Amino acid sequence: MKITNKTPWREQNRVNRNRLALWTLLWLVSLAAVYFGHRYVWQQQSVVTGLMVMVNIVIGFVMIWANKTMLNGLDELEQKIQLAAMGLSLGTGLVLGFAYSALSDTGLISFEAQIPHLAVLMSLTYLAGTFIGVRKYQ
Repeated sequence: MKITNKTPWREQNRVNRNRLALWTLLWLVSLAAVYFGHRYVWQQQSVVTGLMVMVNIVIGFVMIWANKTMLNGLDELEQKIQLAAMGLSLGTGLVLGFAYSALSDTGLISFEAQIPHLAVLMSLTYLAGTFIGVRKYQ
């Protein structure tokens, strides 16, 4: 008989993480479909674009549900690390996002502030927060 280190808890966490990865990928693909499809596939037909945005929103909410399911399956320490990283990302996104928008609106920077810049900032902050949290409790 083969003995494995995998417990049902670990297996469930793997399933939850894979589910979240799948829904995140589907959300990104549907978002890209909205932007590129609008320009190159269905030639700016607003009805099709509107439907694709609705599909993107539905997939996005399923992705949020998958994230919540994954977080609920973590142990208390992993949940604490994730909560701290998410709080850092949200706070950084709000403070620097509004400052960035103000710089753009007042003309102090020569380019227009765009939401992808904020998404990258928040993603990198979340990754850094997760890395710092894991290192802190090693």
